[in-house]
Amino acid sequence: MARLQLHKIKKSYDGDVAVIHGIDLEVRSGEFMVFVGPSGCGKSTLLRMIAGLEDITDGELRIGDRVVNDVPPSQRGIAMVFQSYALYPHMTVAENMGFALKLAGTPKTELKASVQRAAEILQITHLLDRKPKALSGGQRQRVAIGRAIVRKPQVFLFDEPLSNLDAALRVQMRVELSRLHRELGTTMVYVTHDQVEAMTLGQRIVVFNGGRIEQVGTPLELYERPANLFVAGFLGSPKMNFVPVELTNSAEAGSEVVGPGGAAMRVPFDTSMARSERAATLGVRPDHLLLAAPGQPGLPARVDLLEHLGDAVLVHVQCQGLDTPLIARVAGTETPFQVGSACVLQPDLSRVCLFASDGRAFPRSPDFAAG
Repeated sequence: MARLQLHKIKKSYDGDVAVIHGIDLEVRSGEFMVFVGPSGCGKSTLLRMIAGLEDITDGELRIGDRVVNDVPPSQRGIAMVFQSYALYPHMTVAENMGFALKLAGTPKTELKASVQRAAEILQITHLLDRKPKALSGGQRQRVAIGRAIVRKPQVFLFDEPLSNLDAALRVQMRVELSRLHRELGTTMVYVTHDQVEAMTLGQRIVVFNGGRIEQVGTPLELYERPANLFVAGFLGSPKMNFVPVELTNSAEAGSEVVGPGGAAMRVPFDTSMARSERAATLGVRPDHLLLAAPGQPGLPARVDLLEHLGDAVLVHVQCQGLDTPLIARVAGTETPFQVGSACVLQPDLSRVCLFASDGRAFPRSPDFAAG
């Protein structure tokens, strides 16, 4: 196990095309950290810089107690699993897994024991004599992970390793990777654009956007307390609903807002920093948006579409004064509302988020008293 420390890491191409903008980050020893963000946000580039496959333009990278900016990849104590399995087709599973040790001159008995142990961890001992063409996609990815395990690295790096698998295999492999981390206890850094992988695998998540870190935290922290509109909209499926509101009373001990249709709400946020600003955005997860009959307090709306998922129904509603439909998740197989029905939306105000005009989240008020 080893700690990773990134201090003001930058990456530019051709001198002036900056893609990583001064990253400061610490990955704790033994931690499973996930890098997540949209395509082109710089997460894979940063992973390759940690691996030594991309040069660092500026800043300092430490693995353990060593500065490794100029250390070759083979001497950094890392092992990387790529999106493509990259197995040698003419070699057996055992030969693929032990190839790096063979090149390093490891004695045959030690090599065989290392391969056997890795195969037992990954539950592929019965596949050791097969060649890659006789394996499924999930089995091939296990072999690629096994090839990394036998090297006994200080840090594992994963670059979207499950993106080539079908949905059922991805779920299975997520479980396997979590189990692997528990057994090995090794520091792991995992890159994905799939928010479900990020939420289920990571002990902490780093959300990237445009070569910068938007927020670092546990899955629950990022889901319930996003730092800004970008994080709030990126994590969660279906995504968070955003409702433009007007601040009518800004205070430290809770604030009052008015939403579409003139619905007034008292929310638990310190908006004193807003000063003269009045425009804000209320964020509410589909699970925290309740549907009520017309005539009750809330946001007037009309049901636009119903999506039956089996365990729940996604109710798409068109809110008065909004161009974009909002989504409410209703538990169960049925809902009393039908397409075209009038309804009222009632956000769970204890679970909502509130964002300023610049996208930053307002802090929650510790002195809030519902009124």
